[in-house]
Amino acid sequence: MGEGLQTRPREQAATRTDAADVLSRVDRLPSCRVVWRLIALLSFGGCFEIYDLFQTAYLSPGLIASGIFHTGTKGLFGLTDQATFAAATFAGLFIGTIAFASVADHFGRRSIFTYSLLWYTVCNTLVGAQHTRVGVDVWRMLAGIGIGVELVTIDAYISELAPRAIRGRAFAMNQSIQFLAIPILALASFRVVPRAPLGIEGWRWIVFFGSLAAVAVWVIRRAVPESPRWLAQRGRIDEARAIVSQIETQIEVETRRALPPPDRSVATASTGLGTLAEIWAPTYRKRTLMLVIFNFFQTIGFYGFGNWVPALMTARGVNITNSLKYSAVVALMYPIGPLICMFIADEVERKWQIVAAAMGTATFGLLFGQRTEPAWLISFGLLITFSNNMLSYAYHAYQAELYPTRIRARAVGFVYSWSRLSTIFTSFLIGFFLDRFGTGGVLSFIAASMLVVMLSIAGLGPRTKSLPLEAISH
Repeated sequence: MGEGLQTRPREQAATRTDAADVLSRVDRLPSCRVVWRLIALLSFGGCFEIYDLFQTAYLSPGLIASGIFHTGTKGLFGLTDQATFAAATFAGLFIGTIAFASVADHFGRRSIFTYSLLWYTVCNTLVGAQHTRVGVDVWRMLAGIGIGVELVTIDAYISELAPRAIRGRAFAMNQSIQFLAIPILALASFRVVPRAPLGIEGWRWIVFFGSLAAVAVWVIRRAVPESPRWLAQRGRIDEARAIVSQIETQIEVETRRALPPPDRSVATASTGLGTLAEIWAPTYRKRTLMLVIFNFFQTIGFYGFGNWVPALMTARGVNITNSLKYSAVVALMYPIGPLICMFIADEVERKWQIVAAAMGTATFGLLFGQRTEPAWLISFGLLITFSNNMLSYAYHAYQAELYPTRIRARAVGFVYSWSRLSTIFTSFLIGFFLDRFGTGGVLSFIAASMLVVMLSIAGLGPRTKSLPLEAISH
């Protein structure tokens, strides 16, 4: 028995050494077409989620025109149907992130990436088939569960596949590709929502287009491997090595030179399972508290503006048709902003990028509320959107970096769920402020929330720039 007890620690140490070897090989991969192709494929999968998230602003005019939604205070709790629709979406996102994000830690990034997309496809298709506001909201909430799981899984997936030297740029590229969905959605809504092609109401076409996710799923699944970090964490070393070796071979063929040896001196690894309670351990407690506060308030600025652009434009005196047109112009910034951010993504400490972005959202938001001319509304709308772009890509990278692989998905799911919970109430609060205090009241509310974001990250956030994931989490 004594020999067996001695052998087991040696086996565990050997497993950790093998896992560390896998991690060091991933972190030394260069910036090349093979690596960026993997990031791009995962990001295209996320396009459908972003497309769905931003439908709130663009579907409402069509739902009102069809008689399913109503203007005024006729929705749930006496508030608008648009606010109820947004709240149903984020209720589903909250359930998906807090209740089901952990499945990606149990079953792997690749499987959950696939099945959450399929869940979303089915529920989204049923949204487009509804004829009552209750039916629309219920299936919208269920689709949100799939989206919630998907976005957390993608964040974990990308943070683990991207080498440490380009992790910031990987998330910026991810956001740029995902955000391509927003101008596509805005332009399609401008052209289709007021019409009824083939006798089918325009808003239904917009919803059904998102169901093309089912086609994308199998293409992406065949081309993207499981996360080597996740496999190594689970003790599946041979599988992890095989995947890394395949990637290395592809890179050497592309670059026509051998890769340099990995730096094993900085590689640390642990194996085994984690629990959600670990996020409150001394190592992670301050980070968890910081991210709960941050997520609760950041979403007020991001979705508070993004989902209400047409309504805010209308409140500034722009008619509905032009508000959709101007919103489509503003939406063009969504995929462009993260590309601009790639120049600083791995050069400036992540926490300070978040602080600067929150300051931009607050400042430009207040200026937006002071203008009525279309040119100024569009200009400040573009600047708010750019600030939100920087905020979004930076914090998606940041919160995924702060936890170890064994609990990454469930930890990110937990802290991220507070943004979803916040948005349930934000949807009603923005409707309330817009009705009672106009655009200026809404934007003052957003600015105050961004101040809380700045203080929480500046005061409590650790540094992560160019550090291995394992060093950050330890």
